[in-house]
Amino acid sequence: MSDYLVKLAENPTARAIIKNIGLPTPPSLARASGAYEAEPLSGKTVLLGAAAKGYAAKAALATLKGMGATVDQSTPATLVEGASFDRFVFDATGFAGAADIRALYDFFHPVIRRLKANGRVVVLAAVPELQSTVAARTAARAVEGFTRSLAKEVGKKGSTVNLLYVEQGAEKRLDGPLRFFLSDHSTYVDGQAVRVTTEVKAATKIPTTQVLEGKVALVTGGARGIGAATAARLAAEGAHVVVLDIPQDAETLNATAQKIGGTALAMDITDPATPQKLVSHFKDTHGGVDIVVHNAGVTRDKTLANMKEQNWDLVQNINLAAILAVDEALLENDAIKDHGRIVCLSSIGGIAGNMGQTNYGATKAGLIGYVAGRANEVAGKGICINAVAPGFIETRMTAAMPFMIREAGRRLCSLSQGGEPGDVAELITFLSTPGASGISGNVIRVCGQSLVGA
Repeated sequence: MSDYLVKLAENPTARAIIKNIGLPTPPSLARASGAYEAEPLSGKTVLLGAAAKGYAAKAALATLKGMGATVDQSTPATLVEGASFDRFVFDATGFAGAADIRALYDFFHPVIRRLKANGRVVVLAAVPELQSTVAARTAARAVEGFTRSLAKEVGKKGSTVNLLYVEQGAEKRLDGPLRFFLSDHSTYVDGQAVRVTTEVKAATKIPTTQVLEGKVALVTGGARGIGAATAARLAAEGAHVVVLDIPQDAETLNATAQKIGGTALAMDITDPATPQKLVSHFKDTHGGVDIVVHNAGVTRDKTLANMKEQNWDLVQNINLAAILAVDEALLENDAIKDHGRIVCLSSIGGIAGNMGQTNYGATKAGLIGYVAGRANEVAGKGICINAVAPGFIETRMTAAMPFMIREAGRRLCSLSQGGEPGDVAELITFLSTPGASGISGNVIRVCGQSLVGA
């Protein structure tokens, strides 16, 4: 379903009218198309700054140059008058106390108006709990409040701000995250704080194009919507995708798989026999699986007092129990290859809760706890596991919502509009790549910085 305000706002005259009558004026968002490019920032100018004793700027500079960017390291005092920028990167990893936080003001205050529409801002900070002093932990955590607030200021121009907490020693793992968060593949990921650590064993080869070539991926609930978009995006990066959905959707499932040159598996994910069938399929046919995307999920909304027992159980079984059972079987039988990736679809509903969704909210919050608990167990094999939490995404489900609820969902975010299934697929795809080896146990929202659960 199209968003009428986004359409109207593309016309300058109409945009002025809707702004004058007090309606939101959603910006036109830049979205990348196709697979990753070796130099996605070719023709772009990036302003790179760093506080004293920061340890991540050197690695960031190398990545920016590798992305084809023109890098400006001018100080506010030496900036060329009138210069504008496509991207800002600031290294705050050297913060040792409250006084150091002033560096954020000193860097951003003179230049924030020079950020172009659809700009990208990434701030790097130390991991708070790994700091040796209370003062340093305080300063590192302060950066998160700054970035989340700044994101709400620049969102009206379609720009985003994200934070990477970087463990000292994990600088070499910044290339993948910076490539994603500074590109237009990350359009609807905004106001997030992601941890980049050395906890997971990294692969020796990290490609920048066709990053999933030779990989085998499983996408559950893949016949349509976010699942189909994810399957297509993984295939575009070179993966062979096994698309799974219920037998009742076999016709749509087969069409989706055929379109991307993948394999269709018509199975009920809640069938007790399914986990072992998947083990046999992947080990016998592909020698294992590299990427597992748990996208299958349902809603059966009612207030708790009115909820039928079968609807509670159905949501629990599909959204949570089946995921745990499949992973347990795959891991116990070594069906997930070394340096594999597991991505679970959570939801803002699991973070903030929603009226009439006690069943759904419990499962999606459970997945957040699951990835945090499972991460250390699989780190030794180089496997990363993360959760993706979509906000308001334009799907068949949201199109069926009452008008006012749908409009509230669209407008209550920094980008003033809903996301697309492809936006979720982009984040899932990034987390599935070798370049995401520093990221595990995280929950990352793809919600345009929704004010719900913020």
